[in-house]
This record gives sequence, structure tokens and C-alpha cells, in this order.
Amino acid sequence: MKFFYYLALKIYEIIICFFSNFNEKARFFRNGRKNIFEKIKKNVPKSEKKIWFHCASMGEFEQALPLIEIIKKEFPEMKILLTFFSPSAYEIRKNYKNADYIFYLPLDFKKNAKKFIELTNPYLVFFIKYEFWFYYLKILKEKNIPVYLISGIFREDQIFFKNYGKWFANILRNFTHIFVQNKISLKLLEKIKIKNVTIAGDTRFDRVADIVKINKNFDLIEKFKDNKKILIAGSTWKEDEEILIKYINNTKKKLKFIIAPHEIHKENINRILKKIKISKIAYSQANEKNIKNKNVLIIDNIGMLSSIYKYGEISYVGGAFGKGLHNILEPATFGMAIFFGIKYKKFQEAIDLINLKAAFSIKNFENFEKKINEILENKNLLEESSRISKNYIIENLGGTKKILKKIAI
Repeated sequence: MKFFYYLALKIYEIIICFFSNFNEKARFFRNGRKNIFEKIKKNVPKSEKKIWFHCASMGEFEQALPLIEIIKKEFPEMKILLTFFSPSAYEIRKNYKNADYIFYLPLDFKKNAKKFIELTNPYLVFFIKYEFWFYYLKILKEKNIPVYLISGIFREDQIFFKNYGKWFANILRNFTHIFVQNKISLKLLEKIKIKNVTIAGDTRFDRVADIVKINKNFDLIEKFKDNKKILIAGSTWKEDEEILIKYINNTKKKLKFIIAPHEIHKENINRILKKIKISKIAYSQANEKNIKNKNVLIIDNIGMLSSIYKYGEISYVGGAFGKGLHNILEPATFGMAIFFGIKYKKFQEAIDLINLKAAFSIKNFENFEKKINEILENKNLLEESSRISKNYIIENLGGTKKILKKIAI
């Protein structure tokens, strides 16, 4: 099985190299890992006491954030080493102020894992949610370096729990302790005789609660709102935008719209603006005079979305017609009714909020139109969704403290 693992990684590496000639993300992935060991050797003193956090992408980074920030505050002498697998996360967060060192994670070949751990010499390690790298985990265990999985979530259909998945299940045995989001995950791990498990919930709840406390204000958004209801669509993809734009162009409801697409390059922003038939503007072109009479605002920058949800009453979160749903906890913490597509079943918070009737999965435009109009026409329904969303966040706080209680730093 080890050979097939190596082969899969090697094929992945070759594919990335090929696509890097004409795909920006693949190019970032390849170039970001060039001469990485020389960079580490030059910039990271081995003698420092450091805690290593590894996140695949932005969602996992959001889960790591509350823990990083508490550790940095309570143990200022500790250095934070942060690694990413995904270029989209690295490029956005490469200047994150609470991490002392930020790198791409070299691919999980034995020689890479050995050299990375040897050069960085971490005191403690946190992998986030779905990070199960065979050689990194094996070498960390061999060196007696404590390594924890946080915000882990497991499903019965994963390979760890199949008759043929023993090799993969053994990877999990390298963790010093596993912190999971729910009871289902705990029971699944117990079935394969993994006992070092604690239910700590999802640390993103602590993260989104902090966003409310920060309470960033945007004067232009205030002007745009003009005391009207707003639907805020975050991290949208083309499939989401087709549904939203059709609704925007045809609705007679007194409703304004903010769209923050996942892809913010100029061509995509122009494509969206061109398809919208009512008054619209991109945020970068807006000012106090021209924004107030607009009905649609397109956010063409990174970093605003989580803070502007407070200006809306209804949210639409993208991704669930493609690879998977983006962050719905951010709109939930501001007490919004939440809409998204059909691919949500890997996300516990989506399942919970649907069951609580604060979130709604939609299959197509007709389905979306019917449900959103129902909510807009029923003030009590909208208020109840808002109350449930807020309470759901409050009831699930505290995961970060549970983890810290269990770990000796």
C-alpha cells in the first residue's frame, strides 16, 4: 500500500508540474515549494521552541486561528510555524501576523517529511481536520513529538472504516490525541480501536464569535444598505451566480444584494456585472455618491466578507453545487437565514442548521425563488431563523478551551 501511496503523490506532482505552465494556482503550488528547505534552513532557527500548525486551506486555517491566537497570547515565548497545502490559502495568509514562519508544506515523500521535521524541529504539532499525511505523522511519532488532530470529523464512508482500509486506519494511530467535532466521529474511531479521542466540537465557532466582537464598520456598505433588507451571497461560484442573477433580474421584492464571488479576478467580476440587468456597481468603483442608488454591490476584494454579513438579513453561501460548501458559520453568527446548494452533507453545521430550520438547501432556481419569497413574506419566519442561527453559535462555543485543557504546553 505504501508503494501506491507514493505513486499517487508522484502522479499528483507530475500533473501539477504540467498544469503549472498555464494554470496560476498550479504555478503557485510548484513555485512556492521551490528551494523550500534552503529557505527554512536560512530563516528558522532549530533551537527555538516552536509549535507547528498545518492547514490544508482557508477553512482549516479558520479552525486553527482560535488556538494560534490563544497560544500566542498565553505563551508569547513560543514561535508559531504555519504551513499550507493550498496556494489559495498560502497566498492570502502568507503575512499573517501571529505566525512567525509561514511555508508551503512539501509533498509527503519520506525524504521531504524527514528533512522538514529535522530542519524545523517542532516542539508540538497540530494538524487540522482532514490532514492525514503518512510520512509526516510516522516520523513525528518516531521522534516522540506530540501531534494532535483538531476539529476532526469522520464519516462511515471514509476508507479508514472499510475492510480494506487497515493501512489508512493505522495512519490515525500516529496521533497523540484526536479532537473530533461530534459523537459519530468518536464512535467510528472506537470501532477501529482508536481510544485517544475527545469530542471538542469545531473551533471555528470560537473564531466566528470573535468576528462579532471585532465589529468592523464599512461606511460605504452603510450607505448602500439605506435601511433596506440585504441578501449577502458569499464565496459564490458560477453555478451559484446563475441562480442568484436570475432571481436578481426578475424579483419584484424590495431587496438589495451583495455578491462576494470566490474568484475576484477582473474577468469574472466583469462577467457578473454584465449579466445583472438592474443598477449595480463593483466595490472598488463605489463612493458615497454613486453607491446609494444601486441595488447590487459586487465585492471585488479579499477580506471583507466575514465582517459585512452583519449588514444583511439573508445569506447565500456558495460552493455547494461544486466541490463543497464554504463557511456558513460566519453568516450564522450574525443571525441570518442561510441558503446553499445540494452538496452539504460533509458539513455538520449545515446538517444541524437545516434540521433547526435556520438553513435551506436548494436544488435549482425555482426551489430558491419559492423558499426565499416565503421567508421575505413571513416576518416571523425570518426572525425565527435569525434567533436559531445566533443561538446555534452560542451553544457550540468553547472547543478551543477544551483542547487546551487536554494539552500540556
